[in-house]
Formats: sequence, structure tokens, C-alpha cells
Amino acid sequence: MTRRRSRAGCFSRLAAILLVLAAIAAGAAYVSLSSPYKAFDQAVVLQFPKGTSTQSMGQKLANAGVIHYPWQFLLARALHPNARLMAGEYEFTREASALTVFNRIARGDVFFYEVAVPEGSNIFDIAGIAGRAGFLKSADFLNAARDAGLIRDLDPAARTLEGYLFPSTYHITRTTTVHQLCGMMTDQFRKHWHELRKPGDTASVHATVTLASLIEKESAVAEERPVVASVYLNRLRLGMQLECDPTTIYAALIEGRYRGVIHRSDLDSTNPYNTYRHAGLPPGPIANPGLLSLKAALAPAETDYLFFVAKADGSGRHRFSRTLAEHGKAVQEYRQSHGR
Repeated sequence: MTRRRSRAGCFSRLAAILLVLAAIAAGAAYVSLSSPYKAFDQAVVLQFPKGTSTQSMGQKLANAGVIHYPWQFLLARALHPNARLMAGEYEFTREASALTVFNRIARGDVFFYEVAVPEGSNIFDIAGIAGRAGFLKSADFLNAARDAGLIRDLDPAARTLEGYLFPSTYHITRTTTVHQLCGMMTDQFRKHWHELRKPGDTASVHATVTLASLIEKESAVAEERPVVASVYLNRLRLGMQLECDPTTIYAALIEGRYRGVIHRSDLDSTNPYNTYRHAGLPPGPIANPGLLSLKAALAPAETDYLFFVAKADGSGRHRFSRTLAEHGKAVQEYRQSHGR
């Protein structure tokens, strides 16, 4: 009986020791998973393609110094067996625990690239901006933007997406395609257009956006834009040519011959976008207007102005005139101030 009791006591002590060791191991593992770690000097960007295994992720993270050991990531996975690790590109800039890193990937906290499109950018400008992201090609964006399919339901007369790629800052990833980027931008236009339209408003989308694009390119001063809109509408009602310099530039751009300044040959061009040679609005927008220019096109000021020219003070403002004589004087003053 004594021997049996002694043997049972040994087993009990062994079990207790094993439990203590297991508790210590569990505690050490928890501390390891929860302790911040960082073994890199500059920001680390890692790409995890779709289908990347947990083991491969852990190894990549450890090799890059984001976590200390690959097994930490595997342990985090064991503790969260139902978590879905999301493919994508991740940026790591500061120390973090292995558990924090695991949770970031599980919730898909991927690294985004910013595509900032200023108001008044045309499709050529935006193609260049998209190309600077490094993984989108400018030529591919231009090809996508020349397909008006995304906006055809709103504007059946649209030739391209010009005018409907709403200026804003867009967040994209390496998996974003040029078609998806165009979709994001046209979705933003749609949202703002429906907010601007009033019940019963029958304004043509095509004409409004085309006019807004001219306003956008002609004036950077917000409060002037409804007045600029009134000048163009007054000229249209009288059958006068709009003589809008930005349309001449756009005509040269689409023909691949713009040289940075307007030449006499540009003014004489028979391209339908050249409003020095053709009456009425150009065939379509010449840029992508922002919200204020769209508002100005929908709610122009009531004036009898027919002309405007930039003020000589460099403020970006314009001098508006009712008659050709007034306008001629304003132009002369502008030229004299610039030594012309």
C-alpha cells in the first residue's frame, strides 16, 4: 500500500509540474505574441498574393523584421483558426506585436496608394498621374478613359469619359485596374450630379458638363465662376463664337500637337473643339470640372457681360465687359502691363 501511494504521489507531482510548465509556456507564448517588435529601419512593404499560406506569410514577415519568429504568426493563426487572412500589399512603419500584425492582415488593412486628381485635369493629365503610381500604365488609362460606356446611360452623346472623371483623391492598391479607377471616378461624378440636380431639372448633362469644363479652365476664383458661366451663355444666346482659349489647347492636345503655348495655327485649326472657328459649345467637355464649376453651370449669374480678360495684377481674377470697346481697352491694359 505504501508503494502504491508513493507511486500515485509521484504521478500527481509530475502532473502538477507539467501543468506549471504548460502555464509558463503559455504565458511565455502570450508575452511573445503581445510584445512589440521592430527590426527594420525604413518602412517595409510586403505583398501577399492570393493563396499565400500562413507559413509563407510568417516567414516573409520574420525575414523583413516585422515579427521576430515565423512560429509567432503560426501560433496566432492557431489561436484564431476562423480568421481569413487577406491578400494584398501591407506597409509596416512602426513596432508592433505579432498578434497586432496578424490582426491587421486578418482585417485586410492593406496599403493604399493615393491618386490625387486636381480640378480641371483632363484625361491626359490623369493618365500621367495614374502612371506615377508605378503599377498603372498611362497608355492603358487613356484607352480606358476613351471608352464612354461607364457614363453612356447619363450622357448618350459622351465621346469619352472626359468631364465625368470627378476630381478627388482616390485610394487604390496594386490590384486596382485602370477600368476600376475609372469606375471609382465616374461613381463620384454620379453621386455629386444627383445631389446637384433639383426635382424637375431638365438641364442636359452633356451641355452642362461641357460648359462646366470651360468654366473650370477659365477661372480659379470660386465667386467668379457663375459670372464666367453667364458670359458664355450670353454669347451662346447671341450666336457668338465662345473664343475660349482652353478649347484651342484641347484641340491641339487630342491631335498630339500642343507645344505649351497657343500659336496662330492653333487658333486657325478646324478641329471641332476649337471655339475660335466653330460657334456653340465644343463637342464635349475639355476637362473634368469640380463641384463649384458644375454648380456655376447649373446656376449662372444674371449679367449682360459678353467678354472677360485676366486682370493685370496677377490675382487670377478677370475684368468683365459688356461691349467690344470696353473689352478692347481691358485687353490693351493687360498687354501694356505685361510689356506686349
